[in-house]
Amino acid sequence: MAASVFDSPLYARLFPSGEVGKLFTDSAEVRAMMLVEGALAKAQGTLGVIPETAAAFINRAAMEVQIDPAALAAPTGQNGVSVPGLVAAFRSAMEAPEHAQYLHWGATSQDIMDTALMLRLATMLDLQQDMLRATITALGQLAEDHAETPMAARTYGQHATPTSFGATVAHWGAPLLDLLDELPALRQSCLWVSLSGAAGTSAALGPKVEDIRAGVAQALNLHDPQRSWHSDRGPILRLASWQTRAALALGKMAEDLMILTQTGIAEVSLGASGASSTMPQKQNPVLPSAMAATARHAAGLNATLQTAALHRQDRDGAAWFTEWLTLPQLCLATTATLIHAQSLSQGLRPIPQAMLANMSGGQNLIHAEALSFALAQHLPRPEAQAAIKTMCKQAGETGADLADLAATAYPDLDLAAVFDPVRQMGQAPTEARSFAKAARLL
Repeated sequence: MAASVFDSPLYARLFPSGEVGKLFTDSAEVRAMMLVEGALAKAQGTLGVIPETAAAFINRAAMEVQIDPAALAAPTGQNGVSVPGLVAAFRSAMEAPEHAQYLHWGATSQDIMDTALMLRLATMLDLQQDMLRATITALGQLAEDHAETPMAARTYGQHATPTSFGATVAHWGAPLLDLLDELPALRQSCLWVSLSGAAGTSAALGPKVEDIRAGVAQALNLHDPQRSWHSDRGPILRLASWQTRAALALGKMAEDLMILTQTGIAEVSLGASGASSTMPQKQNPVLPSAMAATARHAAGLNATLQTAALHRQDRDGAAWFTEWLTLPQLCLATTATLIHAQSLSQGLRPIPQAMLANMSGGQNLIHAEALSFALAQHLPRPEAQAAIKTMCKQAGETGADLADLAATAYPDLDLAAVFDPVRQMGQAPTEARSFAKAARLL
């Protein structure tokens, strides 16, 4: 088993990370840190903090110089951070000591690493947003097409009352719409430039630090928090929370699909399934299983990541290292869940005949609530409820159909509507169409 399934050639299709995976590589991190160093020099040169010629040289070199991440392993192991080794290698590669001396002027390692992380997370959120939109769009069409396709709603694993497949899809999709709506504010509150200096005072950056920070933010298309946040890990935790809630919302859909495809229910076709090595009849729900697993993985990682908020004093290596160990894996787990969700949502189809058969095959007990309210038009509600409960118990003991028992007990009542699933779905079709309309407006 690979140390991480997300960068394993063997498990790449089961736990895919797509373009997001490329953001969490050593080369991507080094490249992002160099871009931050270039943006910092440019902002400082514009403001006269360092010579403008040196700033231009550093900014250009940041986009041209290539540094092998493996060459930074020794100093990283010694220093606990990669930036000292990176700065030394960068200065050497520039071959212009008169300009190189101004590289990393007044900044600290965490400034460069945290800002570089935010630069990559910004790209990640753009990619995840596209996947989320595609999933919502596909689910919206499914909800519209099957707004009035009746199926059993289940609570505690048992038939409850009739709903529609479109409403079920809408219930999967509504939390995704909420997550999508949160993204602008999330970017504003998370994708921050860090320019705190050695201990959060920005002393070595000089009196123009606020202007420098604003310039770096503008150059990198990030946000200026207008303060130091080196020991405040709130931006990381807010982003991790969004990642976790996205994974869990999709994981709920996956859990439902595993139930809806199981033997004895079989109300949904996934469009793709997996085979068993020994049992020819098996059509395993592989993608929902992977989604549920990555959702659980995200939840577990997020729990560990929360401890990074216990950031002692002005910099805490242990808390910071905890982020490195958990945040990339959490983001990739959510990404894998999104990739599978997009694929599933575009191939998912209901099996209406099975849905109707399962409702009637349950002795029509799914209509017990509707029957009790119909009877309450002629009896006090408690008496009507007690009578139908007794009738349900009789059905359970004898195997009789509730519709037959009701017709015998109340021959003068017209119960056709009570036992018609299409007329007992309540607001389910409306919910389905409401979600579909919201999905179309994306």
